[in-house]
Amino acid sequence: MTDASSRLNSLPCTAKTFGISWPLLVAALALLSVLGNVRIDVLADPDTYWHLATGRWILEHGAVPTMDFFSHSMPGAAWMAHDWLSELIFIGIYQMAGWAGLGVMVTLAFSGTLAYLMRFLLARMEPVHALLFTAFAAGMLMEHLLARPHVLAWPLLAVWVGSLVDAGEQRRDPPWQLLPLMMLWSNLHGSFMLGLALGAALALDAVLRYPSGQRNTAIWRWVGFICLSVTVAMVTPSGWHGLWYPIRLVNLTVAPNFIGEFLSPDFHQLQMMEVWLIVMLAIAGAGRMQLPWPRLLLVLGLTHLALKHQRHISILGLVTPFLFATPLAQQLRATAGSGPDAESLDRVFRALAAPARLAAVAVTALLATLLIVLAIRSERFAPARERAPEAALQAAWHAGATGPVLNAYNFGGYLIYQKVPVFIDGRADMYGDALLTRYIEAMNLSKTDSLTQLLKDYHITWTLLPPGTPALALLDQLPGWKRVHADAVAVVHVRELGTTATDK
Repeated sequence: MTDASSRLNSLPCTAKTFGISWPLLVAALALLSVLGNVRIDVLADPDTYWHLATGRWILEHGAVPTMDFFSHSMPGAAWMAHDWLSELIFIGIYQMAGWAGLGVMVTLAFSGTLAYLMRFLLARMEPVHALLFTAFAAGMLMEHLLARPHVLAWPLLAVWVGSLVDAGEQRRDPPWQLLPLMMLWSNLHGSFMLGLALGAALALDAVLRYPSGQRNTAIWRWVGFICLSVTVAMVTPSGWHGLWYPIRLVNLTVAPNFIGEFLSPDFHQLQMMEVWLIVMLAIAGAGRMQLPWPRLLLVLGLTHLALKHQRHISILGLVTPFLFATPLAQQLRATAGSGPDAESLDRVFRALAAPARLAAVAVTALLATLLIVLAIRSERFAPARERAPEAALQAAWHAGATGPVLNAYNFGGYLIYQKVPVFIDGRADMYGDALLTRYIEAMNLSKTDSLTQLLKDYHITWTLLPPGTPALALLDQLPGWKRVHADAVAVVHVRELGTTATDK
């Protein structure tokens, strides 16, 4: 037990909690805030479709794909479904409970992650501070709360980092029981490489906490743990090649300027990361927190990633509370005043810091189950219409569209789900910078003949693009091409029979 938890348990508390705890309340509130808030759309990402299609393919063929079966632009190209286990879970949940089932699944992962974080922080700091940093984490996680495999990795990331930090602070042996978790993680999502990097840094942090005379033994134990972690992370269908997948993704140069989640955060509007940065600067400037240098480097590195790619904001929000919980709590206790108002407020908050009782857990689980059933039976969850051009696809088929399609990037997932071979989709790592560049130039007409040459080289016979795409203006003028459908979601052009892609 840490000094913080001993201090909390030693203080009298007369408030009745009915067996409820802060982690239980946090989990329940997170569940309610997502399932009951129509403004939170966890199905807004087009990649959900091709993840479902991949899971369906794995079920149908009894194997994990090692090459591309979904596009006509790169047929047979080397491609590994690195998130194959998540995709199996996705298709299983979808077949049982539909889109609402996917929404409930990621919401449960989100709420469970926050509950674990809250319990970790309560063991180290005052409840009011633990709630504050859990709220920051919730806000930053929610910015990337989507029905995609990375959300299933959040609980694993939390347990991984929390267990490593706890073992290091207590000067215990490495948590060998986490090795199966790493094996699971490496089959769920490519972020396991971040877990390995965090593990190496936290192993160094743990070793430095030992007196110099005891470090040699600690070094060998922690080095052994990291080596075994890397080894079990390769127990996947892709083997050691899986270690290079995140590296290839990071090395893409075109995708970061084109794909939304790879763009830098937009601070023209207030967002949780900006508030987080201001609070962290205020705490550091006031001298309230001094981090060991391995943890400081981790915080700086994660901040750099979040400022570079907004997809990493959720990682920053989730990981950093584990890193600065103990140093911050120690400094706050050393400089805390004894104001009666703060002490009174803390007594109320401490009443809920103890573990929840079984009866309270059972009642909460029952209410949560009722909420989940209502969510599944309602029409609360449905894919974003602008990512699912159903009417446009039906019109294209009615007009006799066959053969290779030139589709919008955000329509790729839906077409794959509908078993239509695509030109491009969200698997940017497979398509690479060269094809992405040609596609962007053709869509924006940024180079002379960029579109017509693309139509010719890939023998395109029909197109499916969103309104406002510059390429549409040229397609309307090209001989042999006919606009057969247009709505607020998509525009369809079909090449007339007997013409080539670029007949003049």
